[in-house]
Amino acid sequence: MEQWMQMGRKLRELVNPSTMPVAVKFLKEENQVPVKARRPLRDLKVKMAPCQGAAMARLYGWTVAFTREDQGCAIAAHTYGWERVRDATGAISFLTRMNYASDEKSAVEVLEGFRQLEMGYDPIVVYSPLERTKVEPDVILIYVNPAQMMRLIHGATHRSGKPLESSFSGRAASCTEGVIGAYLDEDAKVVVPGNGDRVWAGCQDHEMVMAIHAGKLEELVEGLERTHKTGIRYPIPTYLRFQPEVGFSIPLSDIFKSEYAGK
Repeated sequence: MEQWMQMGRKLRELVNPSTMPVAVKFLKEENQVPVKARRPLRDLKVKMAPCQGAAMARLYGWTVAFTREDQGCAIAAHTYGWERVRDATGAISFLTRMNYASDEKSAVEVLEGFRQLEMGYDPIVVYSPLERTKVEPDVILIYVNPAQMMRLIHGATHRSGKPLESSFSGRAASCTEGVIGAYLDEDAKVVVPGNGDRVWAGCQDHEMVMAIHAGKLEELVEGLERTHKTGIRYPIPTYLRFQPEVGFSIPLSDIFKSEYAGK
């Protein structure tokens, strides 16, 4: 696990996110779950949305494992494969009633647009803080502000030179557009947190999320390190080597000279 922990420390050094990056792992068997991992239903006595598991990992430093029995979010149940929507009527009705979609046709588009895992088994999804992760990640979630996101994008595109491709719907964001999108495409995804991320998982107004496939994290860190060496850094260095002026373009150094006194 040390290599992942080291990259977590590098992210802290180079980008300094306000919360811990999160390792996300898909497991097949119960006996693969880390011994001290918390389970929402068993340990916390509630069913929860997976985005809450990510929040507990990044804010509390907990390792949290979700199974079919633990999840309490219908969209995540569908996209992670725990409980597929068999009859779309209810989902379409919900989307139109909530005005996420203007009519039945657009609601179908929303539903069909969700990325889905096809694992062939019920996945167990584990969230663990990257800097002390208990699992080898499949995906990493990094919660940042827009300036930090710029730096992450610099790192993620440094080797290929290609811009990142992401989708933005404001729905099923960190869990589906983020984790599932990054996992299926084996790439990095920029995520605008959805309503569930904010209501249930405490995501703040200034936060964005990068979801990156674990196989791409080393490239991202390398790109951050190399651009950092040339002065492209966070916090963003502000250019200050200039003579300030106030009023009608009067140099500050001249303000108190006699010719300006009393004006």
